[in-house]
Amino acid sequence: MKLRTVRDLVPRGLKILLRVDLNVPLSAGRVTDDNRIRSIIPTVQWLVEREARVAVLSHLGRPDGAVLDALRMGPVATRLAELLGKDVPALMDCVGPDVAHGVDGLAPGGVVVLENVRFYAEEEQNESGFARKLSSPFDAFVNDAFATAHRAHASTVGVTRFLPSYAGLLMEREVEVLSGIRDNPRRPCYILVGGKKAKDKLGVLTDLLPRVDGFLVGGGVAFTFLAAQGHKVGASVVDANLVGTLRDLLRKAKEGGREILLPEDVVVALELKAGAETRIVPADAIPEGWMGLDIGPATVKRFAAVVKGAGTVVWAGPLGAFEHPPFGEGTAAVAQALVSSTAFTVVGGGETGEAVEKLGFAKRFGYVSTGGGATLDFLRGKSMPALEVLRIG
Repeated sequence: MKLRTVRDLVPRGLKILLRVDLNVPLSAGRVTDDNRIRSIIPTVQWLVEREARVAVLSHLGRPDGAVLDALRMGPVATRLAELLGKDVPALMDCVGPDVAHGVDGLAPGGVVVLENVRFYAEEEQNESGFARKLSSPFDAFVNDAFATAHRAHASTVGVTRFLPSYAGLLMEREVEVLSGIRDNPRRPCYILVGGKKAKDKLGVLTDLLPRVDGFLVGGGVAFTFLAAQGHKVGASVVDANLVGTLRDLLRKAKEGGREILLPEDVVVALELKAGAETRIVPADAIPEGWMGLDIGPATVKRFAAVVKGAGTVVWAGPLGAFEHPPFGEGTAAVAQALVSSTAFTVVGGGETGEAVEKLGFAKRFGYVSTGGGATLDFLRGKSMPALEVLRIG
């Protein structure tokens, strides 16, 4: 996929609307994880160094069209200013005369942060009139929000009808790396699948089955697979509506020579809480009333052996309830196996990205995507509306 990028733009003196994904966690008015802010710094600095006037636009949380003080962009602007080492004001709106005045008043190389675009319901509706309002103060649009590229919103797609539009440096890098994995991965190529619910990963499993050599399945997803094989899974989370579908998927994988490796053993407890009594039991014999909350040591060993011989591994979803000790040990152990392997290892953003950051492993992976759902949709070959409008040819 060839995109128009900021490298095709001469930004000096231009007023640039820069759409990014700064949907970061906040606590007591401060950003508690600034990785998404750090990821856009190269694009911001590229524009600043070339004397553009930059207005940063993002969503934050799910205000559903309401103005919520807890989801204002002020704390994000404060952290961005610290990282850039310069003043970055936060405006109180993202459309209207105050925005036009604020952007007009910027010196070359100046940066402001606009208010949360999801304070307007028209954003997620991709309403044309709202897109026009977003665009009107600006000379060009740069999209560096890969994590939202699978959505057709006013600030990702609608504005491209009114402004010359380009991909930012982060967007360019995401497409470059993920295209290589999708179209020509080093073999054998495995997808390490986790997360809470099977339905969230069903599309990934179905669409990528013909493209990869196999899946390693953990997390809550695994228990619906185990139920599909007829095993007892106790009180583990199972999507009963998908049992038949996953049974068919297992059959197709076998017929196509693809591996779907499920846990051999699991860590179980009667409830999900710190300090709960735990047991390690065979994955096909979970006691009644007990729930599987992590992969066990035999499974870690088996997954690590596969990873060691892999050419590419894409990781999408934690392998246990990692945010609740001690149910993060499987995720940590497999993460260690991944960073110790010679495979090209890719973290698919979202919860997996949070997990590897907490473990301190992020810089040891081949690539950590910012995308979450967008990353998986791209690898699946799904339509990416915000990329299509930037495509050349």
